[in-house]
Formats: sequence, structure tokens, C-alpha cells
Amino acid sequence: MASDTQPVTETSRTTLRAKAPAPATTKRPVTGTRWVVPAKIVVFIAAWYPLARIVLFGMTDRLGANPIEFITRSTGLWTLVFLCITLAVTPLRRLTGITALARFRRMLGLYAFFYATLHFTTYLWFDKWFDVAAILKDIGKRPFITVGFAAFVLLIALAVTSPRAMVRKLGRRWQTLHRAIYAIGGLAILHFWWMKAGKHDLILPKIYGAIMVALLGWRLLVWLRERRVKTR
Repeated sequence: MASDTQPVTETSRTTLRAKAPAPATTKRPVTGTRWVVPAKIVVFIAAWYPLARIVLFGMTDRLGANPIEFITRSTGLWTLVFLCITLAVTPLRRLTGITALARFRRMLGLYAFFYATLHFTTYLWFDKWFDVAAILKDIGKRPFITVGFAAFVLLIALAVTSPRAMVRKLGRRWQTLHRAIYAIGGLAILHFWWMKAGKHDLILPKIYGAIMVALLGWRLLVWLRERRVKTR
């Protein structure tokens, strides 16, 4: 019985190889993080705007009738802005799925500390002239100064332990320590609220208070949901 299959010769092998489609060119996987470095540069530069504005206003005599108050209020407000942005990173990362957003958190947190330092230094230097007795009296007598001082002390602890070397050294304790950012957020709002309450101007404290409640409330809901899942 004759077979319909032709014997495979060397010539036919060559023909088959010639006709075989060329393998597709392997493309490098798209990581989706190429934008991170340019974006961090933009954020880094933009974060200097508040200080540049103060310097410009100072050079052009536009700090108002009370320059010390202008600088103190401006640096304090921008501290709160950077705190809110820092706390917004995790919700945005989880809601959008853009994990690279986490790379901005440390830089934003350090800018919050930077402006808090300017805020506190302005108070110590230009307002109190490093008068320790007057400063301690203020801390003990004026509640908004007390909570503001407490928030700054906690911020110092977070800033000092922010380098990667400290993350490795502290291990799990690092994460526990850096949860103090939630307390700092609450204390910052309380500081702002009590300071403005004396002047019956609570519009901005209410706005930032609502933002802070939303950011911390989201975390609480996530924690409760995850805890409920674990207990099932």
C-alpha cells in the first residue's frame, strides 16, 4: 500500500526552515514607572514654591504689616498641606493601582517636616528670640502651642528614622513608629483649629479638618474590613 507521505529530504528541510515564520522580536516589559523620576523632579522643584514665595515677598516688601505672622502662618499652612498630601498617597495608590505612587511618600513627608521646621524656627527665633522661659510658658499656657509642639516632636522622630538604613535597622518597629503620622495629622488640625478659633476664622481649619478626617477615616475603614476578613 503506497503512502501519501513524502520522505523528508535535506532539501525539503531547508525549504521548511525558509518558509517558517521568523520568531517575534522579544520586547522589553513595560514597567510603567518611567514617569516616576521626571515626576519626582517636578514635585521636588514645586515643593520649594512656598519658600520661594516668602523670599520673593520679603525682597519686594510684600510680607504685610506683620512679616513674622505672615511667615509663621504661611509655613504652618504648607506643613499641613504636605501632611495631607503625604497621607493621601496610600489611598490613591490602592484606589488607582499605581504602586509607584509610594515612591513619593518619603519625599513629601520630609517636605512636611521641612516646613514644620521653618514654622517652629520662626516662632522660636523671630517671635520669642530663643527665650526658653517664655517658650516653656507658652507651651504650658496656650493649648494650640502645646499640641503644635507635640506634633513637631513626633515629626522629628519620623524624619530622623526616614532613611533606608533606619528602615532596615528598626525592622517592624519602623512601621509601628511611622504610624505616628496619624497622630501628627490630628494634632496639626487641632493646632490650626485652636489658633484660628481665637480669631473666629474657622473656614480653613474646617476644610483641612474634613480632608484629614476623610484620609484617616478611609484608613480606619480599610483596617476594620481587613480585620473582619481575618476573623472569619
